Amino acid sequence: MTAVESRPAGVVGATPGHRPFGARVGAFVALTKPRIIELLLISTVPVMFLAEGGVPDLLKVVHVVFGGFLSAGGANTLNMYFDRDIDARMHRTERRPLVTGMVSPGEALVFGIALAIVSTLWLGYFVNWLSSGLALGALLFYVFGYTLGLKRRTSQNIVWGGIAGCMPVFIGWAAVTGSLSWAAVVLFLVIFFWTPPHYWPLSMKVKEDYAAVGVPMLPVVASNAVVAKQIVIYSWVMVAVSLALWPLGHTGWLYPTAALLLGAFWLKEAHGLYNRAKAGVVGAKLKEMRLFHWSITYLTLLFVAVAVDPFLH
Repeated sequence: MTAVESRPAGVVGATPGHRPFGARVGAFVALTKPRIIELLLISTVPVMFLAEGGVPDLLKVVHVVFGGFLSAGGANTLNMYFDRDIDARMHRTERRPLVTGMVSPGEALVFGIALAIVSTLWLGYFVNWLSSGLALGALLFYVFGYTLGLKRRTSQNIVWGGIAGCMPVFIGWAAVTGSLSWAAVVLFLVIFFWTPPHYWPLSMKVKEDYAAVGVPMLPVVASNAVVAKQIVIYSWVMVAVSLALWPLGHTGWLYPTAALLLGAFWLKEAHGLYNRAKAGVVGAKLKEMRLFHWSITYLTLLFVAVAVDPFLH
């Protein structure tokens, strides 16, 4: 089934040439999934402050942010290109540019590849080739490893597919130091263990969408209680890993304090969701999106602490 065949009523037959220029620009921006890119940059820039032990070269920060935006945008565009068939059949994605016809598949493919090439060269020339290679590796893994390999084949798709979203930590550290370190590995693992309990609550909310298109997200193939239990397990590991940065000697008192307090609130929310799921609560009363929204706040505040901590010791 193609995206054109599955377009929602009212957009069948729409062609890019009949759309206003401003709307077309907005559609190409939408292909990059800007809100997801915001999360990626939240985990990149603070790591540069930690790696520098203070304020990094601000011009380099600009180059990393711009190159990272292009790289993540290219990955997201190619993800939409390959997922356009199922996007057309899911309520939460039925207004995406490739489904509505605002952007053609060919245009999206060229746009995604162009972003991948420009971002790789940009980071290599203006930052260093290690950060460039890491960004390219993340893009390729997201497109070929997750989108084409894991997403439609295993309920563990988001666990291993989330590796791509962890790479900005390495990119930020490599941009400053030209190498990697155990501190970067710890923060990489924080995001690795953060990703499933961040995304599974959303998947619980829209599992009918995923079930309808045959994508085996964990909430599709397991009960809410089983999913919530997995969320609790990953949450405990994430909090424990987050605290491991302190013994490595890279932080003062602010970061471990923030990690402990933020982690405690996260665990309260995770256990609350598990208790409701175990009790058989369904619908709005399950409140699974509370943890999803908190997860974004958690990651933001934790990495703000990563950035600020070097100035306090």
